[in-house]
Amino acid sequence: MSFSMNVKEELVRIIPDKACCIKSELSALLHCSGSIVLLGSMNIGFKINTESAAIARLLFIFFKKQYGIKSKIIVTSNHHLNKNNVYTLNLGVDKKDILLDLGIIRMDKDGSADICYSIDKSIIRKDCSKRAYIRGAFLGCGSLTDPEKTYHMEFVIDNLNYARSLKHLLNHYGLGAKIIERKNHYVIYLKDGDKISDTLKLIGAFESILELENIRAFKDIRNNINRIVNCETANLDKTVNAAVRQRRNINYIKVKIGLEHLPRELREVAELRLEHENASLKELGEMMSPKLGKSGVNHRLRRLDELAEALRHR
Repeated sequence: MSFSMNVKEELVRIIPDKACCIKSELSALLHCSGSIVLLGSMNIGFKINTESAAIARLLFIFFKKQYGIKSKIIVTSNHHLNKNNVYTLNLGVDKKDILLDLGIIRMDKDGSADICYSIDKSIIRKDCSKRAYIRGAFLGCGSLTDPEKTYHMEFVIDNLNYARSLKHLLNHYGLGAKIIERKNHYVIYLKDGDKISDTLKLIGAFESILELENIRAFKDIRNNINRIVNCETANLDKTVNAAVRQRRNINYIKVKIGLEHLPRELREVAELRLEHENASLKELGEMMSPKLGKSGVNHRLRRLDELAEALRHR
């Protein structure tokens, strides 16, 4: 099971005690995964499709607790999407009162109904209701990429006004959500690991937070080890290349004028470099009499490099 499905499996086990939270989460679920059905004689129906039996069961519980109705759930096979079953929950004939209460529709003065394409502010007045709404939105249209690969949470929305409304709600908590358009849909996304962790905390996915933080900690350790190894490898390559260059230049000087014609301090370091080709600057300095620091050894080797270059251009 994917990390995203694990999060949803955890969230569907949360049954709020407060009616305001059930109403808020239910509103989000209907907005994100439901569709209005016109039934004739100005009657309005509503149905919700989901591939998750757990979400269908949660919706059934919510409607029973909030409105005292037992929704009908129809199970059909879907041969186009990995042969998963599709669970369709139907509210029945003319449930305008429920849709009005959940902020899905509003009634005009002439008695006609319009669809609400933004979040009804009366539903999310309380902080607990805001959190419940975000939880319902994630269950209805949210997903999480495997954090082993990358940090990415998104909500896929059909309507731009609703996408903006949901983004505004997320950013009420400083989550830094953004919107992009993708294939005729509007995607609200978060890419920061800390913000995704904060979102999971908001909606009550505490087990998933622990799993996410364990993955993040392991990735940080692995990345730090890789950085250290890469740094040490680069330094080793640099040291080896410098030693090869120094030996080449010293041998050139030896052929051209002989090391015996060098000043004593240069002759000493030149002979030590030829004799100890893999020694570090510190180790070369320890062998000299008197002992010399790394910067002093490096300075003398640079003078030998300059001398070799000057001899080549004579």
